[in-house]
Amino acid sequence: MKLAYWMYAGPAHIGTLRVASSFRNVHAIMHAPLGDDYFNVMRSMLERERDFTPVTASVVDRHVLARGSQEKVINNITRKDEEQCPDLIVLTPTCTSSILQEDLQNFVDRASLSSESDVILADVNHYRVNELQAADRTLEQIVRHYLDKARKQGTLDRSVTDTPSANIIGISTLGFHNQHDCRELKRLLRDLGIIVNQIIPEGGSLKDLKDLPRAWFNIVPYREVGLMTAIFPEEEYGMPYVSVTPIGVLDTAEFIRQIEKLVNVWSSVLSEKEVSYTQYIKNQTKFVSQAAWFSKSIDCQNLAGKEVVVFGDATHAASITKTLAREMGIRVRCSGTYCKHDTERFNEQVQGLCDEVLVTEDHTEVGDTIARIEPSAIFGTQMERHIGKRIDIPCGVISSPVHIQNFPLGYRPFLGYEGTNQIADLVYNSFNLGMEDHLLDVFGGHDTKQVSTKSLSTDKDLVWTPEADSELSKIPGFVRGKIKKKTESFAKQNGFAEITVDVMYAAKEKLSS
Repeated sequence: MKLAYWMYAGPAHIGTLRVASSFRNVHAIMHAPLGDDYFNVMRSMLERERDFTPVTASVVDRHVLARGSQEKVINNITRKDEEQCPDLIVLTPTCTSSILQEDLQNFVDRASLSSESDVILADVNHYRVNELQAADRTLEQIVRHYLDKARKQGTLDRSVTDTPSANIIGISTLGFHNQHDCRELKRLLRDLGIIVNQIIPEGGSLKDLKDLPRAWFNIVPYREVGLMTAIFPEEEYGMPYVSVTPIGVLDTAEFIRQIEKLVNVWSSVLSEKEVSYTQYIKNQTKFVSQAAWFSKSIDCQNLAGKEVVVFGDATHAASITKTLAREMGIRVRCSGTYCKHDTERFNEQVQGLCDEVLVTEDHTEVGDTIARIEPSAIFGTQMERHIGKRIDIPCGVISSPVHIQNFPLGYRPFLGYEGTNQIADLVYNSFNLGMEDHLLDVFGGHDTKQVSTKSLSTDKDLVWTPEADSELSKIPGFVRGKIKKKTESFAKQNGFAEITVDVMYAAKEKLSS
């Protein structure tokens, strides 16, 4: 068992907390040991919010282990109900509560008897799902709870709005560029004459969830969070949804065409005039998105034949792969995701657009794949950015997990037509272009002489002597990686545990013959 292991997706309780704290006036209580309450620090640091509802930790300590958790948990729920008067309190189990085999549902039932607030237990198996799956499930659970409640009380409004409307599902705190993407989606829908009925969970109100079915359709920009929620009203109320992610010129156009079909379905029922967004797509592609023009420019043509590796969550990795391959002519040697639960869909999305597909949660496997391929650039998470730094390959960050620098203060959406401009800039600026390596060597702009001589895997490393390392640094940067790789391959084949200058020359002679 790996006790210390870097994860792409966090533990399940983080996903539950992300959804709960995204809603207005919802309080989450996490039943966990001291130290697991880092969510508050993470959110306040990354989102830079001035005001948000913090998560309360019902700490499991030695006293709790001795006496049991029931009294403490119920007291915490009751106290928060009296102090905060939230609409909902979500009790969030963790691996610790699962290990202790505590009946948290019983705690919730008892606390509900004396609480004015609604109290529910997050229905998530913390051993079987990760952060993204838990967020998806928790959002669906909350929406289902309040729609069922409204139906029983007779307050559920099933009448559709007079004008075209949509719900945006899946925008949440700590999401990769979620706030910027939401602004871009609202702008795009406004241009199409579609009003936004509700946005959940970020900024959403539980009291308004009863009006969720009034929208003509739902929009799910990210498959990781929101898909389960969209499937529920489709099955219960026949409410359609659009799950095409509008990243890139082609998929943004397809996203709008699907909206057009859904709007015209309702227009025919309501005897309204049908709409056509064809001209809008042409105008936006030609005048707003610079990506279509850029793809025909000499700068983008210089990227043709460049090889890259893409890795991230299923939504962003698949979308960036399609954008690179179909719109920029860049060869994707490997496209991968850590969302193992969405493997089948991911394979369908990238089929025929990359040389190989990698689905794994092991960052060392990703690192070894990158080292083997030696691409010109990487498009991945912060983990791939660190891998790229070790082996001197530039990386553009396109997916969570991310660093604080990937929560920019400026407007940088990935969705829609403005998103196409941001992605084109990210792609172009992620490559070492022209004589950049040579000029950096000449003018000393960066310390380009440092060469990584360590393997990214957990296998035994070959040792490079200082003299050999110095000799390797004299080789031009654009071929240095290949020379290093071939020298190490020669050393392994011939049983050398240490690479000296003599081994380098022997490898050179062998390869030249």
